Amino acid sequence: MEAAKMILPPNSDNITTVRRLYQVMSTGAGDISGLIAEDLEWWFHGPQNCHHMMKMLTAGASSDFKFEPRSMDTIDDRVIVEGWEGAEMYWVHVWTLKDGVITQFREYFNTWLTVRELRPLTTLWQSHPRDLAKRSFPGLMLAI
Repeated sequence: MEAAKMILPPNSDNITTVRRLYQVMSTGAGDISGLIAEDLEWWFHGPQNCHHMMKMLTAGASSDFKFEPRSMDTIDDRVIVEGWEGAEMYWVHVWTLKDGVITQFREYFNTWLTVRELRPLTTLWQSHPRDLAKRSFPGLMLAI
């Protein structure tokens, strides 16, 4: 199976920061301390055995899972990153940045989501599987 190519919007400072974070995590070369606030607010939705990002960002912990972003979008001060591996590993990360530093992180694991902004009501995440016939995941909509 051919790997999907990452689709990215034009460069922005926030996307550059988030790209740098994934680069450091994938190569192990570099320091993430200046990218993430010390008092990072963290929210996780998914199976308990899928706390891979927490393991990666927690000193001394390790995870064999590789986060490979497939798409990145921005809404206001947020960078939304989506990725998947095979038929059972879907994830979405929502990184909120302030002054170039990540201050909040929301992780949705094993949920296939895309982002749509409906103004002035609220910002919504709505599931949008590309291959419904082969997937058993239910539709989902979240207000962020």
